[in-house]
Amino acid sequence: MIKDFDKWNNNKKLVHYGKNNKQYHSRDIWWCSLGINIGDEHDGEGCDYQRPVLVLKGFSANTCLVIPLTSSTEKHPMRVPIGIVDGKEASAVLSQIRTIDTKRLLGRICYLNKEVFEVIRKAVKDML
Repeated sequence: MIKDFDKWNNNKKLVHYGKNNKQYHSRDIWWCSLGINIGDEHDGEGCDYQRPVLVLKGFSANTCLVIPLTSSTEKHPMRVPIGIVDGKEASAVLSQIRTIDTKRLLGRICYLNKEVFEVIRKAVKDML
């Protein structure tokens, strides 16, 4: 797959300079402008290079720890099913956990059920 890093770089400038930081909470699921990444790192899709993410933990008003979500049904030990998100079955891709600036957050989708969130938190702790 050929990746258009130049197009993402232009979009990244707009995200950095044009967007305000968002108010978020743990358990939130947001559309996030993740961009085009290197190698097998999960990319965003569409014109905003977006992908849904689960907010795992906040570090400050401007940064948080997120887990990208996927609608892929492929079984993998690093993918934890979380249920329906924006009309599709979704799984948290634990291997892609990352810290982001909240300027990347585009729009809140929903809140994750507390019980499912605790399963995700335990899986992350067990991973470390």
